[in-house]
Amino acid sequence: MAKQPLKYSSKPKPFPWVATLIAALAVVILAGAGWAWWQSRQSVDTFQVLVTQGQPALSKVQTGVDAGRTHVEQGRAVGYASRPATSGPHWPTWVNAGFYTEERPAETLVHSLEHGNVVIYYDQPDETALNTLKDWAGRFRGQWDGVVVVPYKGLGQNILLTAWNKSLRQERFDPAGAAAFIDAFRGRGPENPVR
Repeated sequence: MAKQPLKYSSKPKPFPWVATLIAALAVVILAGAGWAWWQSRQSVDTFQVLVTQGQPALSKVQTGVDAGRTHVEQGRAVGYASRPATSGPHWPTWVNAGFYTEERPAETLVHSLEHGNVVIYYDQPDETALNTLKDWAGRFRGQWDGVVVVPYKGLGQNILLTAWNKSLRQERFDPAGAAAFIDAFRGRGPENPVR
């Protein structure tokens, strides 16, 4: 039997360090993704613990009179019976879920409430409260079940949580009571209840 000539590949083989670098990069990416997932699970678990601990605070929730939910012309001022309002006529635009450092028009915030968002008002809370509110505003971003955090002058260290026809005033930020309020009313607005 005749011998076959040896065939040589014309492709150069990658250096071993390239393969090592790619494997190391994959390990770092997977470890980072695992860490982020674990952190998010810890955050969710912590929130749920707060919800359970905060149930007694729900007995202090005030229920307002439903002032309707009609849309009025954009820019037209609405005279609300309560400040901040928890229902009533409002503009066709709303405030998206998130953390804000400037006040927003009441007429857009009422529309956010109608969507099922919880609107939280702050003025001068301590840094821990502010960081917690920022975290929650970043976590609950849905159009129909988000958290909107906005400043409201004159509250001092008080925090005011609102949902459609609901409000809870805290003299100082109580994360457990606030978490229970968010859990009880987020996503339950009259326009499109999603929870």
